[in-house]
Amino acid sequence: MGLFDFVADIGKKLFDKEEDASKVVTEHLAEDNPGVEDVKVTVENGTAKISGVASTAAAIEKAVLMAGNIAGINNVNIDEVKIESGEPLATDDEFYVIEKGDTLWKIAEKAYGNGAKYTAIVEANKEVIKDADKIFPGQKIRIPKSL
Repeated sequence: MGLFDFVADIGKKLFDKEEDASKVVTEHLAEDNPGVEDVKVTVENGTAKISGVASTAAAIEKAVLMAGNIAGINNVNIDEVKIESGEPLATDDEFYVIEKGDTLWKIAEKAYGNGAKYTAIVEANKEVIKDADKIFPGQKIRIPKSL
């Protein structure tokens, strides 16, 4: 299905040594599970390989963002994830990399023409945006097309 690129030196710091990374990243995804059953992550050389059965394509996208927005992860591979619903991975949603000076309000204005719709972005990214006031440059999020 694919390999997704991320900026490895930013994001939430969850592990110090790569030998701990697989367990820690798997636990992180299981803790706020976006809809991937039997989720397992192996991390090697900065690449997180996710396996499991996703309920929807959106669930996979959320898992990718959860893993990719961790400091030390520069790629996420989802070749071993199956989609239970049979829908294709490609959705209408797009990925957006937060830039210096961005706010969710500004991003919503660009995407929807109305900054007040930033709540749709927060809801679509609740696994990676825990606080709407705490986003950071380089963080990758989903911008839902259908509101």
